[in-house]
Amino acid sequence: MKNIGVVIGTRPEIIKMSPLIRELEKKGLDYNVIHTEQHYDQEVSGVFFEELEIKEPDRYLDIGSGSQAQQTGNAMIELEKAFDEFDTDIVLVQGDTNTVLAGALSAIKMGLDVGHVEAGLRSYDYRMPEEYNRRLTDHASSILFAPTEKSKTILEKEDVWGDIFVTGNTVIDACVQNLELAEEKADLDFDIPEDFVLVTAHRAENVDDVDVLENYTEVFEELKYPIIYPIHPRARKMFKRFGLYERVKKNEDIHLIPPQGYFEFLILMKRCRFILTDSGGIQEEATAPGIEKKVFVLRESTERPEAVEAGYCTVVGTDKKDILEAVEDFKEGIWNPEKSPYGDGKTAEKIVSILEKR
Repeated sequence: MKNIGVVIGTRPEIIKMSPLIRELEKKGLDYNVIHTEQHYDQEVSGVFFEELEIKEPDRYLDIGSGSQAQQTGNAMIELEKAFDEFDTDIVLVQGDTNTVLAGALSAIKMGLDVGHVEAGLRSYDYRMPEEYNRRLTDHASSILFAPTEKSKTILEKEDVWGDIFVTGNTVIDACVQNLELAEEKADLDFDIPEDFVLVTAHRAENVDDVDVLENYTEVFEELKYPIIYPIHPRARKMFKRFGLYERVKKNEDIHLIPPQGYFEFLILMKRCRFILTDSGGIQEEATAPGIEKKVFVLRESTERPEAVEAGYCTVVGTDKKDILEAVEDFKEGIWNPEKSPYGDGKTAEKIVSILEKR
């Protein structure tokens, strides 16, 4: 069996790679975890790995912030050194961040195999830097782990060079495995109202637009549900810049709380009435057994169409009228979604089984 390098750089990558790390450990395979520290705070420190009950990274690279090009370039330089140090044969990357693209490019320049976990996602929204990262990584990868048949079809139409395997998505594994830990370890140090709506909104194309934030504010005010909004620092800054923060903060039905840890957020998803979000990963997590929540996607497009087709997600854009109408239709209708389109929680087993045969 070859040596596997698991590359991570952000909290969502750690979460989605945690089932793979557990499976590699269980099988006793040779692997190393390399953390670029693209996002570094207390939640992605050693405490987070300890909470997830997975081993800490073998190497932290401390690439830090900077422009998109600086971050990607710095990560490539440091990843090349790490791959050489650990005598890596296969590099595993997950998703669509700068870390993912840097991992793939560094690996192919060294003649290493690249396995892309969550391959074949497309939003076709070219304002999103992630769209370029995921496309380039797919075309650089020799092994593509597509979460669904739809993703596989996208990859085949683009004529990627690598071998494609439909495996499901490790996000379902992570939710199933970590929800039990969350019930034990989550520390919710705030009051949770009954029948609340969970909100997340942080994407630059949304929160940097005053018209969009004004729409959001009016939606929050007219929703007729208590709201819990773990507000991202970027969103908080823009609400303040556009003079909307105090208006939102003084509304007794809108509970602005700090960004939450993974376990706390899992519990919030489990207990909420429904979700308003511009996040990609939440659209997947909401389909997991034990969570299964309706999601209204505050974007013009989604790279998770399977969640829409299965009944979990509705893309509502950022216009107040469209959002409120969609919520009203949901309240008045009967919601009966299909099972998760992203697998049965055994994706990591399938991926490792494929790797063992390489």
